[in-house]
Amino acid sequence: MIKLTKFNSDKKKGEFILNAELIQTIEETPDTVITLVNEKVLIVDESADEVVRRVMKYRRALKG
Repeated sequence: MIKLTKFNSDKKKGEFILNAELIQTIEETPDTVITLVNEKVLIVDESADEVVRRVMKYRRALKG
């Protein structure tokens, strides 16, 4: 699970937790658009590189 911020929202109120295993694609258009395996689309404040870093950190933590 990774913490992200909904696009263009108040930082605290716009935070949500995403199951990183559901991510299918991440694009910058220039906004960061995350498409999930169920085809739901999320737009977040974080850059694509930052989302990838958080996913990698999450997966490393799983390996322990």
